[in-house]
Amino acid sequence: MPVPLLDLKAQYAGIKPEIDAAVQSVFESQYFIGGPEVVACEEEIAAYCGVPHAVGVSSGTDALLIALMAEGIGPGDEVITSPYTFFATAGSIHRTGAKPVFADVLPDSYNMDPAQVAAKVTANTKAIMPVHLYGQCVDMDPILEIAKTNKLVVIEDAAQAIGAEDKGRRAGSMGHYGCFSFFPSKNLGAAGDGGVVVTRDAERAERLALLRNHGMAPKYYHKCVGGNFRLDAIQAAVVRVKLRKLDEWTRARQANANRYDTLFAESGLLEAGVVSLPVHLTLNDPAKRHIFNQYCIRVEKRDALRAFLLERQVGHEVYYPVPLHLQECFAELGHKVGDFPVSEAAALETLALPIYPELSEEQAQEVVDAIASFFE
Repeated sequence: MPVPLLDLKAQYAGIKPEIDAAVQSVFESQYFIGGPEVVACEEEIAAYCGVPHAVGVSSGTDALLIALMAEGIGPGDEVITSPYTFFATAGSIHRTGAKPVFADVLPDSYNMDPAQVAAKVTANTKAIMPVHLYGQCVDMDPILEIAKTNKLVVIEDAAQAIGAEDKGRRAGSMGHYGCFSFFPSKNLGAAGDGGVVVTRDAERAERLALLRNHGMAPKYYHKCVGGNFRLDAIQAAVVRVKLRKLDEWTRARQANANRYDTLFAESGLLEAGVVSLPVHLTLNDPAKRHIFNQYCIRVEKRDALRAFLLERQVGHEVYYPVPLHLQECFAELGHKVGDFPVSEAAALETLALPIYPELSEEQAQEVVDAIASFFE
C-alpha cells in the first residue's frame, strides 16, 4: 500500500465546494491584492491566535523578515535563534545585515534550549527568534525572562505551529511578534505562498502594514523603505475556508500521533532500541497543545532505512539534514562540526513520517510494518 508523506488532494476533496466558491468569489470581485478577504482573514487569524492584530504578508519567510525590519534590526546587530530549523529563520536575519547567533536545541523536543540562549546574549544582541518546531511550542517563560532582563525583542517563528500552546498561550502570542507560514504543506496552508504576522502591539501592527506595501501611506508617499510583502486575496480566501477546519484537522493529527505511539510500542522496535519516538508530553497536559506539523522518530541506519522505505513507497522526509551552522552560505560565521552537537545528531537520526489528518489506520500500520521489516 503506497503511503504518501502528505495528501493535499484528499484534503481538497473534503472541502472542494467551499474552496471553489471562495476562489470564485474573489474572481467575481476582481479584488486580488488586499481588500475585504485579506482584512477578514487577518481578523480571524488574530482571534484564533488570541491577539488583537494580524498583518497578512506574502510568505512565512517575509513574515520573519518584515518583523526584523519593523524593529530596525540590521548590520552590527545579533539575533539568537536555532541551528536546527528551516533555512528561512537564519536567512531572514542575514538578509537584514544582522548576524544569526545559534543556540543549540533540546534532545527531546528539538526546540531551543533556554540555557543555551542565555549564554549567547551579548551587547550586540537585539532579538531572540525561538522556533516552535514540528508543531510544539518552545518553553517560552525562560525565553521571555531573558528578553525582559536584556531588553530584547522576541520574534516567534511559529511557521509550523499555528494553534500550538504553551501554558494555554497560543504560539505567536507570547513574544512581540508571531510569524506564520501558509505554505501549502503547513497545517493551515494556502494555494501558494502566504503568511501572517501577529502582535499585541497596535503601533507594531501599523508599522508592519506600512512596511509590507513599500512604506507607502498615502499612495505614492513613502514614509520608509519597505517591500512588496502583500498577501493575495485568493490565498486569504483559501486560508479562511481551511481555518474553519483547522481544529478538526489538529485533532486528527493528534490521534494519528497516538496511533503511531501504540503501533511502535507493539512492534518491538522501541524495546529493541532501534527506534525512539518523539517526546510529546503535551498530549496529556491541558496547558499545552502539540499540533503535530511533523511526527519525527529517531532511528538507527537512517539513510539506509530511507532507501528501503522508498522501495516500499512509504512517504518520509528528513527535516533537516544539514544544520544551519554547517550550511555553505554561513561559512563566514566560522562554525565547525561539534559546535552544536544536539542539532547535529538530530540531523543525522531523525525521520518524519506521514501524519496528515486523512491518514488511515491501515496506512499508519503500513508505515510501522515497513520500518519493522527493515530492522528484522
